[in-house]
Amino acid sequence: MTTTDAGSLGHAIREATGPEDREACFAVRKEVFVLEQGVPEDIEYDGRDDDAIQVLALRDDGVPLGTGRLLYGPGAADRTGGDLSVGALGRLAVKGAARGRGLGAALVRAIEDAARERGLTAVDLHAQTHALGFYERLGYEAYGPEFLDADIPHRSMRRTL
Repeated sequence: MTTTDAGSLGHAIREATGPEDREACFAVRKEVFVLEQGVPEDIEYDGRDDDAIQVLALRDDGVPLGTGRLLYGPGAADRTGGDLSVGALGRLAVKGAARGRGLGAALVRAIEDAARERGLTAVDLHAQTHALGFYERLGYEAYGPEFLDADIPHRSMRRTL
């Protein structure tokens, strides 16, 4: 899938493959979560990336703009109430300069497509509370109480595919 913004370079969103793509995903996450939001690196890099599907947004000139991941199967069970037919969207991040252009929504849709391709029926996520409206506009519904993750308030959300 490729999208072009008027007045800016175009971008492509695709599943990340290989070590170079993985490093690009990590670089975006470090910029957004570790440097911007103050999440400790040992929490951000939680050991689940090897089994996750990573999605990457790249500007046409190869500069990484955003990323997200999908956990599924047994590796997602603690985030989906043990339901193996549900995937867990996480680590959604868009660089500050690229925000407000629809990249976040496009990354969510790409992750949902990856979930459908793997036979999943729904996607759960842990949304930072300031982002609840963003996910609600994409069809996610909040459930359960607010909780802290990396000292940031979150709510659980789900969307049936």
